Amino acid sequence: WRGVPTRLNCIPHSREIRQQFYEDVLRATKQAVKDGKTRLKVEINIPELNPETDVYRIGTLMELVRALALAFADDGKRVKVCVQGSMGQGASAGMPLQLAGTRKILELMDWGVDGAFGTFIKIGSIGGKEVEEEDDMFVLVAPQNAMGNCIIDDLKALTDAASHRPVVLVNPRLKDLPSSSGVMQTMGRDKRLEYSGSFESCYLFRLLYYAGTQYPIMGALRMSYPSEYELYKRVDDETLRTEKYNMLAKFERLPSGEEINDAFEGKTR
Repeated sequence: WRGVPTRLNCIPHSREIRQQFYEDVLRATKQAVKDGKTRLKVEINIPELNPETDVYRIGTLMELVRALALAFADDGKRVKVCVQGSMGQGASAGMPLQLAGTRKILELMDWGVDGAFGTFIKIGSIGGKEVEEEDDMFVLVAPQNAMGNCIIDDLKALTDAASHRPVVLVNPRLKDLPSSSGVMQTMGRDKRLEYSGSFESCYLFRLLYYAGTQYPIMGALRMSYPSEYELYKRVDDETLRTEKYNMLAKFERLPSGEEINDAFEGKTR
């Protein structure tokens, strides 16, 4: 890890910056799988990977997924990359806008000339029927709930069928979204939360902003398995017209907003 890259608010990100994050994710995920972890999640919200910003770039997410799949395929594992399909029925059928066209993009991507795609790497959907005996592990592309439709049942069916085989969620968004009747907010909510919480974070990188803003960047939070959570503060150097990130603190678990604020204010606990 060469430290937090600078100029992360400059869009598009340079190839070097994207590659640095891909490599960081790969190291952490491969180590977690090597250590026998089977339910994992990767969360990274640099601007190009944050669907809540207008600079979100689906190509960056696809590159990250491809890098993960190819890295494990190089180790001889048969990887199934899974993208959720349309959910619901009739007038309520649909899929999250973030994932529209994702499967087609994956199928048309350049997967190299060594023949990994179609043999060691296959594309599938999210569900128990997608799990085949020959699959060694599964990489799921941004599984998420849609308004009135919940992905949890399909996701649980996949993990149940996968059994001891690793399942890696890349940028999942599993929080409840209300339906018009409000049913999804209440029925089975505790079990859904318990299930989504069963995935262990093997990589997290989150930019921190001042409340209610997307600029300037205040700092960053990073965790790369098996290390602790690292909190960084962005510092401007007006003389050199550059910026840098200084580490403020480390945490054994995901810090709360209050703990992050205390670290920035220099308070000790």
